[in-house]
Amino acid sequence: MPDTVWINGEYHARDSATISVFDHGLLYGDGVFEGIRAYDGRIFRLEAHLRRLQDSAKAIALPIPMTLDELATACTETFRRSELRDAYFRVVVTRGIGDLGLNPMLCPSPTVIIIVATIRLFPPEKLREGVRLVTAATPVPHREALSPRVKSLNYLPHVMAKLEGLTAGADDVLMLDPSGSVAEGSGQNLFVVTEGVVRTPPPSAGILRGVTRDVVLEIAAGLGIPVREELLNRYDVYTAEEAFLTGTASEVVPVRSLDGRLIGEALPGPVTARLLEGFQALVRAGN
Repeated sequence: MPDTVWINGEYHARDSATISVFDHGLLYGDGVFEGIRAYDGRIFRLEAHLRRLQDSAKAIALPIPMTLDELATACTETFRRSELRDAYFRVVVTRGIGDLGLNPMLCPSPTVIIIVATIRLFPPEKLREGVRLVTAATPVPHREALSPRVKSLNYLPHVMAKLEGLTAGADDVLMLDPSGSVAEGSGQNLFVVTEGVVRTPPPSAGILRGVTRDVVLEIAAGLGIPVREELLNRYDVYTAEEAFLTGTASEVVPVRSLDGRLIGEALPGPVTARLLEGFQALVRAGN
């Protein structure tokens, strides 16, 4: 059955999957999550995602009441029950049920949720046409407030940025950090290509270090494509020969324009096309 949900050891369909209104994940965004993909019946980079989930939880002092092996088994079994071949997972750990105060010590047991469903952020033609971005006025949160390495349930700045882009008629947005440097999309990492060199903001720029981002860096290294992690500004994107977004949900998507400036001459660009081909081959191989 598609859209299969596991909550604290029990399986549900979409309509019966519920949590308490007193769960601090709902009340305060107090929790962490991971998005994971499965291709052709195989879960892609499950260990990397679950280790990042564990690190995010540890960073906010949120104990996960399961070992990573137990969590991996639960993911695998939930995927099996869904009977999907290609799927998107959302693994969520919240502080759990508490009261209407902020005190996390009053939440005795975390809530663990695994959702197996499907997702499509952009229609297939965007792989050919590329997505149109606008720069959002909303910046990414300051990295000293909450580390961007924590994949938390606090996504409201990114939601507001996405709303700006949709209101402006764009497909997505480019978010800057508080200093004006390029950070990321609404939920994706950004890459540009200049004179054959792939460039992307470093983790110190206030970005989430994406699993798909790391996969693309691996593919580029294997193909002998030079990569530099360095601070970028909008000029670097405007004048790039190619640009693309990466993320678990969006995968690898060429960028057609930013703020009305066309990027490159053909979509996807030659370097983006090689990386996209390598990514598609890798995920289908089950690595």
